[in-house]
Amino acid sequence: MSIAFTFPGQGSQAVGMGMDLAEAFPEAAAVFAEVDDALGEKLSDIMWNGPEETLTLTANAQPALMAVSMAVIRVLEAKGLDLKSKVSFVAGHSLGEYSALCAAGTFSLADTARLLRIRGNAMQAAVPVGKGAMAAIIGLEHDDVEAVCRDASSLGSCQIANDNGGGQLVISGEKPAVEKAAALASEKGAKRALMLPVSAPLPFRLDDAGGRGHAQGARNGREARSRGSGRRERACCAGKRCGRDRAPACRAGDRAGALARDGRVVCGP
Repeated sequence: MSIAFTFPGQGSQAVGMGMDLAEAFPEAAAVFAEVDDALGEKLSDIMWNGPEETLTLTANAQPALMAVSMAVIRVLEAKGLDLKSKVSFVAGHSLGEYSALCAAGTFSLADTARLLRIRGNAMQAAVPVGKGAMAAIIGLEHDDVEAVCRDASSLGSCQIANDNGGGQLVISGEKPAVEKAAALASEKGAKRALMLPVSAPLPFRLDDAGGRGHAQGARNGREARSRGSGRRERACCAGKRCGRDRAPACRAGDRAGALARDGRVVCGP
């Protein structure tokens, strides 16, 4: 049986995440210290002490979640895990793709932290804080979720962003429209319609600032790759395709299903 490690995306962050790891394992503490140094600030203090609204800002949540994921990896490696020989695939949901690339050795930890800060700033530039929202809809068919998005569109942009598989769809757009669509989904019989703790609800229509920022992040990504160790593992993105106008819904469930047929381990909070 092959083993795949998958890494989480935004929405799974929580104040206090990673603190127990840092206190128990010096390898984890070293990860958080290196990320702090790369960003030139104490991101770990925001992670462990909040406030929650500051951690939720996408420019903070993205490198923070990656740091926790990599702290888990470093602890596993210290306990004897040889990632290269034991793990066949690494994959991630949205920012988790960057965690996967870092785990595979494609990007250094410091470069990954800086890339995610650039990516987060670009995403936030595209959608000001408080303007947009995302919601997870569980237990409705794809066509039903599309219908509630259309019904809510009189209040603003609203669309399916991710198809995570297993009956879970994520919608994104302008906050009033997403809140309306979530309420309509509940009325249609959704098992859950949960607003997600994100500050930049992408993908959905991006303005020029977001497009320019994402392009800069892509250039920096290529530069980081050229400076990397040259080591490559098989990595795939099971995440949102941001920085593209009217980006199609990511079918993350298709990728996750393929990995699940072999066996996967989720790394992160």
